[in-house]
Amino acid sequence: MINIDFLTLKAFSAENTDFIIGSRLQKIQQPTRRDFVLTLRNNGETRRLYININPQMYHICFMSKENEEKRNIIIPSKPPMFCMLLRKYLEGAKISDALTVNKERILELHFETYDELSQKRFLCLCIELMGKHSNVILYDKNSSVIIGCAHNVGAEKSRYRELQGGLTYIYPPEGNFSLSNELKIQFKDLTHNQINEYLSKTCYTPAILNNRYTVFAELIPNSVPQNSVNEMLDNYYSKVQEEINIKTEKNKLNEFVNSKLRKTNNSILKISALLKKRDNTDKYKLWADILTANLYLKNDYKKSIELFDYINNTNITIELDETKTLNENAQRYYRLYNKSKTTKEKSLGMLSELNIEREYLENVLYSINCSEKLSELDDIKTELGIEENKKKKEEKPVVEKIQIQGFDIYIGKNNKQNDYIVSKLAKDEDIWFHTRLCAGSHVLLKTNGIEPDENIIFECCKLARKYSSASQPSKVGVIYTRGKYLRKPPAAPLGYVTYKNEKEVLI
Repeated sequence: MINIDFLTLKAFSAENTDFIIGSRLQKIQQPTRRDFVLTLRNNGETRRLYININPQMYHICFMSKENEEKRNIIIPSKPPMFCMLLRKYLEGAKISDALTVNKERILELHFETYDELSQKRFLCLCIELMGKHSNVILYDKNSSVIIGCAHNVGAEKSRYRELQGGLTYIYPPEGNFSLSNELKIQFKDLTHNQINEYLSKTCYTPAILNNRYTVFAELIPNSVPQNSVNEMLDNYYSKVQEEINIKTEKNKLNEFVNSKLRKTNNSILKISALLKKRDNTDKYKLWADILTANLYLKNDYKKSIELFDYINNTNITIELDETKTLNENAQRYYRLYNKSKTTKEKSLGMLSELNIEREYLENVLYSINCSEKLSELDDIKTELGIEENKKKKEEKPVVEKIQIQGFDIYIGKNNKQNDYIVSKLAKDEDIWFHTRLCAGSHVLLKTNGIEPDENIIFECCKLARKYSSASQPSKVGVIYTRGKYLRKPPAAPLGYVTYKNEKEVLI
């Protein structure tokens, strides 16, 4: 990722000056302490100016709706104090001028407004895009007194320039002018005169190439041209923010699901160990039956008795309660048998539910790691109950569809999509594919009454293998069956199905 330089900021300002000057500031929002959204309106057009002072991705641009969604901007119900301050002084004010400070990454927006006594007042919103020193500062143009800052800078942070309400605003200390690292790379093959010529240009050709951008497309070969400097900044940084947001959300969700998965696995281990350790069900039944068959011996009130085991064809010694008769001991072992049988049945039921839960959580982990959009991660959060679905109307999942030799094939990327494939898309004669014993996508082959050949079946198996959590070098079994053999058990987790009459292919 590259950072915005003075040349790009100058190009942005020059490109948008006509709209900015004369526009009215309708709304001020501050999603976090490091970013702002200013809604400007001029000549019947409304734009949303986005200011980001995060040290890792500081920039400014007018956002498109699509890129605003990528940024995942959430407006808090209670605005921060600095946002309230800006609203008090600037909301409804008109921008009279916009300019950049010479060879500095500073954009100034000058406002005309009125104070409580209806006296005209001139204020400046100074946007400083300077790495870890990035800031947004509001000060009075006439007195240069600071009204407020996005974050204050005290003497302990800077010996040269304190920033807080009541102090005089001064520009950063002048240093020897130097190009940014990105500009140095772009200008590395140019002469001194050519560099100066580029620095003085007022005509720009913005472009993006992977993790780089430029306002002069010819300096980065094979770059993708952009319609404007603003579009370049908006597209580039929204993609960066989306990638960071996706990575952050994935880490949070992985931590949450792995925690639940660890608890589930621990419960499975404990119940399995108890079943092995205490499974005396058959032994109690055998002892009770043998004692009942030998009641005629009248060996009551004994500590033990040796009898013939007609099942295993050998003599065994059975421990008895010496305070009870032989019949009472037999009944005691029947009660122990029934109790053990009930406990075993309940434990096996719990074990089955835990195994379903484990399979479900493993599928969720797979879905998290293969998600490419924030909206997909939001669906998973809603599914897990981490947050409520904010959409008023439940939207139909968008399932990836490809075609092979005229057949439509659907691939689910999360449990919501998987559930939609099984519940809505799959018909009786369609064919469903899934990897055996590992998490993966549900793959559905729509037959539409045409019997697919072995090549199509094999291609679908490869897709199920590809979209799974199985490691690449290993061989994996892929099962497939008709849609009519799929069943979704009552109260089963989203995307969970049972099946029968399956076939298996090793991929």
